[in-house]
Amino acid sequence: MKKFIFLGYLLLCSLNASATPAAAIQDHAQIKNVAAAFVQQQSAALSGKVTFKVDEIDPRIALPACARLEAFLPVGSKLIGKTSIGVRCMEKNGWNIFVPVQVKLSLNLLVSARQLPLGHLLQAQDLASQTTEATQTEGLTDPNQVLGKVLRYSISAGQVLREDMLRLPFSVIQGQIVQLLVQGDGFSIRSEGAALSNASDGQAVQVRNGSGRVVGGIARVNGIVEIGP
Repeated sequence: MKKFIFLGYLLLCSLNASATPAAAIQDHAQIKNVAAAFVQQQSAALSGKVTFKVDEIDPRIALPACARLEAFLPVGSKLIGKTSIGVRCMEKNGWNIFVPVQVKLSLNLLVSARQLPLGHLLQAQDLASQTTEATQTEGLTDPNQVLGKVLRYSISAGQVLREDMLRLPFSVIQGQIVQLLVQGDGFSIRSEGAALSNASDGQAVQVRNGSGRVVGGIARVNGIVEIGP
């Protein structure tokens, strides 16, 4: 009799378990949609044409259903090339998942029209443009970022121009006799000195004045160095 009672108990437990609905599982398509919307929004400010593909999520991953999903860019990640977008559940006992994404950026970048030497002052005829699928956002697109600047080193024809290749022209050359200008409330004093280094407009430079004293100032165009009063 006890055996029959025990078997009946097991049968009842089995029926109750089958009657209880399984916990809802998060739809992977919804996670991908949240990640895609995030990429589209964040890439809107990038120059050039952006295309992206959200890869499939491993089907073996089963997460509890969540009504409040939020996408984010993981620390150290960039929104270009092969990357990941984080999606998290903002509910109690939430979860995080990282969705693989491929982002491609097509830019019309400025390149050198020919081989150019160190110290060359860039002019319009030195520039060409080239549509490039970039894996990073380095490179310049606006000629105004380039014209009138000087190359820090020689470059070959067709080389993409970057900010770190360029500098402003020197306003003051080492050894040059410069005009020292001290201005204050209602007065202006000028004297001469010898620049101890090269400097572009707005950069700090040291000058040895007529009495042999070394003073610091700010380089300006036309060989002027501003000295604080």
